Amino acid sequence: MSVSQLESPKTSAHPSAAQTMLDKIWARHVVLQEEGAPAVLYIDAHLIHEVTSPQAFALLRERGLKVRRPDRTFATVDHAIPTRPLALDLWPKQAAVQVETLRQNCRDFGVELFDLSSRRQGIVHVIGPELGITQPGMTVVCGDSHTSTHGAFGALAFGIGTSEVSHVLATQCLLQSKPKSFAINVEGELPPGVSAKDLILAIITQNGTDGGAGHVFEYRGSAIRGLDMAGRMTICNMSIEGGARAGMVAPDEVTYQWLKGRPYSPQGEAWDEAVNRWEKLAGDPGATHDKEITLKADELAPMVSYGTNPGQCVSVNGRIPDPNAVECPQERRSVESALEYMELKPGQSIEGHSINVVFIGSCTNGRLEDLRAAAGMIRGKRVSSGVRALVVPGSKQVKSQAEQEGLDRIFTEAGFEWREAGCSMCLGMNDDKAGSGEYVASTSNRNFRGRQGPGARTLLMSPTMAAAAAVHGRIVDVRQFA
Repeated sequence: MSVSQLESPKTSAHPSAAQTMLDKIWARHVVLQEEGAPAVLYIDAHLIHEVTSPQAFALLRERGLKVRRPDRTFATVDHAIPTRPLALDLWPKQAAVQVETLRQNCRDFGVELFDLSSRRQGIVHVIGPELGITQPGMTVVCGDSHTSTHGAFGALAFGIGTSEVSHVLATQCLLQSKPKSFAINVEGELPPGVSAKDLILAIITQNGTDGGAGHVFEYRGSAIRGLDMAGRMTICNMSIEGGARAGMVAPDEVTYQWLKGRPYSPQGEAWDEAVNRWEKLAGDPGATHDKEITLKADELAPMVSYGTNPGQCVSVNGRIPDPNAVECPQERRSVESALEYMELKPGQSIEGHSINVVFIGSCTNGRLEDLRAAAGMIRGKRVSSGVRALVVPGSKQVKSQAEQEGLDRIFTEAGFEWREAGCSMCLGMNDDKAGSGEYVASTSNRNFRGRQGPGARTLLMSPTMAAAAAVHGRIVDVRQFA
């Protein structure tokens, strides 16, 4: 049975006013709304992993509760696991305990687990879409902030805390206040060498890391429509870095072609019925958003972070800003502190800065399309002497497809490490870490202090930019090679 064939609550309300996509999805999923109180929101799909679920299951046991909808709950292992072949008895103790605990919890409560032995295992925000669990019009939650990724399919998807994980497990519902809507229009065509990663970094740099607070981003415009699903997932993934509760893209033919035939997608007549519903999800003409900005795609350039949050970025041919030129005292202190940690100087060019480590992977850029882009940059070349470079596919399916296309050979012949699927160096929660003081050219989503290892310094960029940095040993402008 496909996920969409399962029954979900419907509302009887038929508002006459023009509705945003958020309005439509929210109205369909409200089970109860009392004046002045958060809504009881029905959840269509609940994704869990080994790190944020143990306490939630423990709470269910304490209260003698069952998982309300095990058929809508899906588990995988991704965060803490090693991405190099390693016997379980050689794993870091905490990771081994977390994985074994998840296995036991899934057995006890009847939850489907995509374990290490499963060909469907991978990063939770990669496998949800590739299995067709994520579908337009759904509400999707996970104990992970980058659940916003799933909004690329026209779903309302957001991260939740551990206590909320237990609530969803027990009731399939969640208390939520409705966010506001923020339309982000991107018109035109992205220039050669400029990717979806560059687009979202530019949005966050322009709008700030708290610019979307209390809102859901709705990405619109010709440049968004021109993105493939991997690109749409990248921008929605990093919506949380812009302060938003979630990010969404209205489904279209690109979405439907991507989902058709996947294991949990509707089949046969149910597929046609589903597409008919999905086509009505886009915001109505004249629908009003609480905020709105517009960017021109052809003005964008490859982006690189210089600081300790994703809003501290410059174009590859830009220069590190002078804190003294920042008007807001709080932001000025943030820039000063970031430059001290990163050991960078005001006015310094980011292009040409040397790097020590390259990481290509994560739920932001660990998909097959990302690996193809990176492989295209390094084909026939070698990783620069003294640079450690690794590629970590986002799922076993991505890994298998990449190997069928020979991408693994391109990477390994160039001097990259070819790893197993997992979160890896994205968050430093496993044994993939950079050393103190090392600069990491990273395709992940966060450049916080120590995010990729104690004392490590993260430079966020696109897969092609990271691949080029690996070859040259420094940050280069990929437009030179486009």
